Amino acid sequence: MTPLIPAVAGALVVAGLLGLVLGLCPRPVETAAPRGHRLPGSPRSPGSRWPRFAGVSRRSQRLILAGLAIGVLAAVVTGWVVAILLVPATLAGLPYLLSSPESASKIERLEAMEEWTRSLSGILTAGVGLEQALISTLRSTPEEIRPEVTRLASRLRARWGTERALRAFADELDDATGDLVAANLVLGARRRGAGVASVLESLAESVAADVRARREIEADRAKPRSTARWVTIITIGVLAVLALTGDYIAPYATPFGQVILVVLLSLYVATLIWMKRMAIGERLPRFIGSAVKEAAR
Repeated sequence: MTPLIPAVAGALVVAGLLGLVLGLCPRPVETAAPRGHRLPGSPRSPGSRWPRFAGVSRRSQRLILAGLAIGVLAAVVTGWVVAILLVPATLAGLPYLLSSPESASKIERLEAMEEWTRSLSGILTAGVGLEQALISTLRSTPEEIRPEVTRLASRLRARWGTERALRAFADELDDATGDLVAANLVLGARRRGAGVASVLESLAESVAADVRARREIEADRAKPRSTARWVTIITIGVLAVLALTGDYIAPYATPFGQVILVVLLSLYVATLIWMKRMAIGERLPRFIGSAVKEAAR
């Protein structure tokens, strides 16, 4: 019964801290907005402006609560109070640290921009006006950028100025390649020449080459992530077997040993974080839109 008291006390402390953090997280106020009204150039919902720690997914919350329950049970059975912290951190943290970054989704968006630009170029070649061509591309727009193109078409139907609508479109894409596409369209809207289609076709070829290069880079980055994933899984499995079959981890059962265990695991997690950050490429700077104006002030 000796380990039970510190285990329950530690569980209550952790549960109290989790409840405090969740209670202090701000929540967006649900207000009924009038239909048909939208802030110009604002693709994100009001909740996206809250800090990142308020956007913890429900899946992560469930993993933390499940890990807390398993940790308390492990602490009661084994006397390892540190399990109350390690198990929730492992269940919620390892899937994030070992998962692939958002590079794949960004590449798919780039590929969608390339396909949409090529489609727009083909429509302009048929002699259609720029605004009508932009609206016509909505039928064949890839899913990755369909919401942005839908809002662009809606603005043009609502008699927005073409340049203003394209700048809002660039803000919604929030990408340097999207800025390049929007900038060429803005120039085409100003000059109204016949060469816009050929320019867009060349731009689509350039974006396609960029997509191929990024896919090759992402394939090279996936190799060390896969190695780290398998090393982590094997290490956890070996430690679990040793904990059940031998006295290998018996020294870590002492209070000082548990402190050493936390330090060693923290160093390993720091290595995983370092590796994940190394795999995240630097974002190309944007040159059009409201974000650039705010940075220039």
